[in-house]
Amino acid sequence: MEVVEAWERYAQGRTPRREVNSAGARTWLNWTQYPDHGPDESILGDLQGRTVLELGCGTGCNLAHLSTLGATCTGVDISPTQHEKAVARWGHLPGLTFHTAEVSDYLSRTDSTFDVVLSIFGPVWFTDPERLLPLIRKRLTPGGVLAFSHKPPSAGSEPVGTLREARAVTRWDYTPEEWSALLTSSGYSNSKAEIIPPPKGQEVGTLLVRACTGILFYPPLRK
Repeated sequence: MEVVEAWERYAQGRTPRREVNSAGARTWLNWTQYPDHGPDESILGDLQGRTVLELGCGTGCNLAHLSTLGATCTGVDISPTQHEKAVARWGHLPGLTFHTAEVSDYLSRTDSTFDVVLSIFGPVWFTDPERLLPLIRKRLTPGGVLAFSHKPPSAGSEPVGTLREARAVTRWDYTPEEWSALLTSSGYSNSKAEIIPPPKGQEVGTLLVRACTGILFYPPLRK
């Protein structure tokens, strides 16, 4: 499958995440494309005892951090290489499991429900949202949260759906307003889309989108 092969090439070329971050922590969550920048998991509220699904979990580093906070975590990634790396590094943690699957297929097959679904530069950016967002919505518990991030569209961006990496991976570059409309039409409420400013010396920020299946007060972004 061409898409799997493209993500396999990407995975094999990735440098492993550092063992510790600038604060000396061994696990952490990073929403942006820049290390040690942007908000942390606190924007999701208390994670103790909650069920979390990460779509496009890669090597599992973000999800591993949430498991150390008391969440029961499931990660899904299309790349077998990423699965192997995730299990090798984080398979010892309790309440953390990884699966190799295309996310739409996984969501269509599973009977599990989740309090939080994450996608950090992951499949929500690379999968037709008119198909994916309703699938996620069905797997969220009442009051559950969907949160995802990716680069915001820039002037001169190619049209939505243009084939990119290895001419196999499609990217949906939507604005905050377009994401809000898509989320509302897919049954979500209380959507909030924000641009996280880049660190000093960088020009491109990060689009962070949150929505839920009920009424929810979102904790503010903290850097």
